Amino acid sequence: MDFSSIVSEQRIKKAYEDGEFENLPGYGKPLNLDDDRGIPQELKMAHRIMKNAGFTTDEMNVKKEMMRIEDLIRVCENEEGERELKQNLNEKMLKYNSMLSKKRIKTNSSLFKNYEHKLEGKLLK
Repeated sequence: MDFSSIVSEQRIKKAYEDGEFENLPGYGKPLNLDDDRGIPQELKMAHRIMKNAGFTTDEMNVKKEMMRIEDLIRVCENEEGERELKQNLNEKMLKYNSMLSKKRIKTNSSLFKNYEHKLEGKLLK
C-alpha cells in the first residue's frame, strides 16, 4: 500500500471508532444489491437477464476483455505482440472459466457456446 492509502485507512478506522458513521442514512439496514442506477437505460433489461441467469458484472467484464483481446489478435501484425496477446487471452479464459466453475456452469457444451456467442453479439453491440 502506498502512503495515501495507509493514511486514508487510518482516518476511516478512527472515524469508525469515534462513531462518526452511526448516524448516516441507511445505517444498519441491508444494502440494495439490485440497484442498477449506474447502468444505461438501454442495457438494463440485458443486465437483469444476465443477473437472473447467475452472471455477475465481474464475469461480463472479463468476457469483454477476452473479446477485446481476440479483436487485437486478429489485427496484430507483430508475432511477438500476437504471442503476448494470446498469453493474456489464455489467462483471461482461465479466470473466466474459474469464475463460472465456482457456480458449476458448464462451458464446454457446444450448444452453450453457440447460444453464448449469439447473446454476446446482441448485448455487446
